[in-house]
Amino acid sequence: MKLSDFKGKKATVMGLGIIGGGVGTVKFLVKAEAKVLVTDLKTRKELESSLKKIKGLPAKLVLGKHRPRDFVEVDLIIKNPGVPDDSPYLKIAKKNNIPIETDIGIFFKLCSAPIIGVTGTKGKSTVVTLIYRLLKSKYPNIILAGNIGTSPLESLEKITNKSKVVLELSSWQLEGLKKHRKSPKVALITNIYPDHLNRHKSFENYINSKKIIFLFQKPKDILLLNYDNLTVRKFSKLAKSKVDYFSKRKISKDLKKTIGNLNIKGEHNISNILAALSVAKIYKIPLKNIKKVLKSFKGISGREEFIARVQGVRYFNDTTATIPEAVVLTLRMLSERFPKSKIILIAGGQDKKLNYKNLAKEILKRVDHLILLPGTASFKIKKELKALETAKKSSLSITPKVDSMKKAVKTASKTADRGDIILLSPAAASFNFFNNEFDRGEQFNKAVRKL
Repeated sequence: MKLSDFKGKKATVMGLGIIGGGVGTVKFLVKAEAKVLVTDLKTRKELESSLKKIKGLPAKLVLGKHRPRDFVEVDLIIKNPGVPDDSPYLKIAKKNNIPIETDIGIFFKLCSAPIIGVTGTKGKSTVVTLIYRLLKSKYPNIILAGNIGTSPLESLEKITNKSKVVLELSSWQLEGLKKHRKSPKVALITNIYPDHLNRHKSFENYINSKKIIFLFQKPKDILLLNYDNLTVRKFSKLAKSKVDYFSKRKISKDLKKTIGNLNIKGEHNISNILAALSVAKIYKIPLKNIKKVLKSFKGISGREEFIARVQGVRYFNDTTATIPEAVVLTLRMLSERFPKSKIILIAGGQDKKLNYKNLAKEILKRVDHLILLPGTASFKIKKELKALETAKKSSLSITPKVDSMKKAVKTASKTADRGDIILLSPAAASFNFFNNEFDRGEQFNKAVRKL
């Protein structure tokens, strides 16, 4: 595939979206002189933020619906990773032999530089950001491509044969690579827990999507696995590439002490740091560079992020905790850091067919007051709490439903005393109530700032 292959071609972009990936795809196609049509089931109002970014570009818009002809009378379809493969419109395209692509698939075909790819259920963005900063300290031509809010296609023009590319890959994006039989030169898997089961239908299918990151590696490529996660550890038997591990079990006292003094806390963040260091080792990053980068790293937005201290109450934004296991880890981390503080948890939202039993146990152990956002996951959390024997003896109080983030934060602040912690950590998806998880986090931040 060459960039010139797109010139003059009729291309349908299926799913502009509101996170930013679709915007990058449109910009890429316009620059490649394709004839672009964008179609999305969301309305113009819902897509307002994305539409502003492509204003003035020569792209036709079909919004609030899909038209069958836009999947037939074209040369190519580029689908948003969030669009499921069994979409009836994609079936129409397949029936008419119209090629279906993803931005990741095109990127891997056109990228001339070695790719360091990171996947996993949790920790991807933190690890990718750390890897980028560590490698940047030695290699000025390092490119961070396709992180949250952008398409990797936007980075293509910056890539040269001297570049190295760091890329975060979701399960949905990896599915787009399978037909091209492509995997990164260095692949890293942070961990695997049940997630997106509403899309993948089973945990086994979800695991299989994650395997794609290494399935097509060559013998000289490298696969880095989290030894502490049993599901991930087992992948070593399937790899054709060189396998290495990172593990909290093999960490020296000095390194543990160094990590303990950093800005990011928690056992899971030790794993994230070790994951990034395993890549730094491959690329021979000097120790002094590593220490400098780690010392300055304060984490990333929406991940256990300290927002403010208002009248002695600390507010933390953990909006990207969209699975129960992630919330459990955050609750443990905050309990260890602030053992005398009561925790008021804002959680819930839309279910992804996940199990909330262990989270319910952790809530009873560590949370003083629970405020639930609307959604099917909130119902499941309440159900699991009621089913536990210990709930009868617990002092946990629950606000069963609030209809806005503003009300959730106000309710929490009225409940809190000086020294308490208010934590947004949903354990659920954001759709139907927020634009996306980042909108949810930003609404929390705004509500806190207005207190």
